[in-house]
Amino acid sequence: MPHDTTTLLSQTTFEAPAVSQDQFREAMSLLGAPVVLVTTDGPAGRQGLTVSAISSVSDTPPTVLVCLNRSNRSHQAFLKNGVVGISVLSPVHHDLARVFASRSVEPDEKFAQGSWVIGETGSALLSDALVTLDCEIDAIHSAGTHDVLFCTVKSISTSADADHGLAWFSRNFHHLPVKRV
Repeated sequence: MPHDTTTLLSQTTFEAPAVSQDQFREAMSLLGAPVVLVTTDGPAGRQGLTVSAISSVSDTPPTVLVCLNRSNRSHQAFLKNGVVGISVLSPVHHDLARVFASRSVEPDEKFAQGSWVIGETGSALLSDALVTLDCEIDAIHSAGTHDVLFCTVKSISTSADADHGLAWFSRNFHHLPVKRV
């Protein structure tokens, strides 16, 4: 016999305790995430930053999402350019991840480090990244302080040389082994 959840839900009311910003941030620090550089270039200029808020969405068409804080100085450039270069980092990029995460480093200084190639969308891609995804922004959804960019992947490149990926967990970088098939 099916359970009628409509009746159950309408009879059950409770108020969830407020979740503080500190509680939420602490909880999210225990959610492992990849470390990636996201870049853009076009009429609004070249910008880039380090993010861990990225996820696959669909393989048909190949789509990923990237979350960007609307208060970040590069946010508008991503929206105006409409393209995103994603470089998934390996442990050799630890210092580069910190540079791109810094608010005090200017874009030209960031891109002066590392070796870059230009993707078909015009975005810069790290030439020795574990994986690069060259993308166009298809949709944007606002949530709280961030915009979620839904990006269609136009091309992919992978490194045959990298033995480890770089992950962010518990406010530290960690090395994850690559399993080759």
